[in-house]
Amino acid sequence: MGNTVAREDFEWVYTDQPHADRRKEILAKYPEIKALMKPDNNLIWVVLLMVLAQLVAFYLVKDLDWKWVIFWAYVFGSCISHSMTLAIHEISHNSAFGNNKAMWNRWFGIFANLPLGIPYSISFKRYHMDHHRYLGGDGIDVDIPTNFEGWFFCTRFRKFVWIVLQPLFYAIRPLCINPKPITHLEIINLLAQLSFDVLIYYLWGAKSVCYMLAGSVLGLGLHPISGHFIAEHYMFLKGHETYSYYGPLNLLTFNVGYHNEHHDFPNIPGKSLPLVKKIAAEYYDNLPQYNSWIRVLYDFVMDDTISPYSRMKRQLKGEVKQD
Repeated sequence: MGNTVAREDFEWVYTDQPHADRRKEILAKYPEIKALMKPDNNLIWVVLLMVLAQLVAFYLVKDLDWKWVIFWAYVFGSCISHSMTLAIHEISHNSAFGNNKAMWNRWFGIFANLPLGIPYSISFKRYHMDHHRYLGGDGIDVDIPTNFEGWFFCTRFRKFVWIVLQPLFYAIRPLCINPKPITHLEIINLLAQLSFDVLIYYLWGAKSVCYMLAGSVLGLGLHPISGHFIAEHYMFLKGHETYSYYGPLNLLTFNVGYHNEHHDFPNIPGKSLPLVKKIAAEYYDNLPQYNSWIRVLYDFVMDDTISPYSRMKRQLKGEVKQD
């Protein structure tokens, strides 16, 4: 358990990410894919139902023993919370109302954020757009771990701890790698979230608030769905920086597992990504892929050649435009 992994730095590459070229090639061959570039209005109703489900859960746990509050936070609340972060991911791509109503998507993202307990939506959108434009970009893409993470979390036990603490690192990493000035929408996101948290405490007490916050922290840490954090871009095979997952948990995660497809076509909602794969099957069937996020987590911890350093990184050139 104490063995140190061999990798001591990121995999530096000097080529552009493959997604833009593949998108151009696929669209030239299958122009009908352009018809999928439209909002998913069903997303609105799904998010409303998820918010309602959590409100009901907040009420139901208010009088439970603390052990059951934590139990249900992990068994149920964590699944809804992690799923909601991926609904916010969809909303960040304007998938709810379309690109012509960008602000509607921002307000809806703030609403979807409420049952998470922690303000997240607006900041996520700003940094996530950088992740797509500058995948692996040094000092820009905050999905890339810090040098400290790569250096310190280098044994099996430490990698396990790193997975448990994923929410902490995702919160702190932007401040270390690419801090941005706070915008008025982020302030609104914060104030709306604090008001909602206070309201839940006033209505139903500390156990409901604890259930809400614990569900978010646990759902983004040691949880089967959290396998997608590692499955998407950690380099289990040299030379491959994006991987898709085609297992059943896509049903809970708005098809975020279709990650090569998503990076190729970020303006296509998750609902339609399986159709992209079906139409352009020859481009995706032979790419490395997963069928189990739990297995990804296990392999990440147990494989001594894999660590937070197992990412492709690029030194960006030319003008960099950020949100």
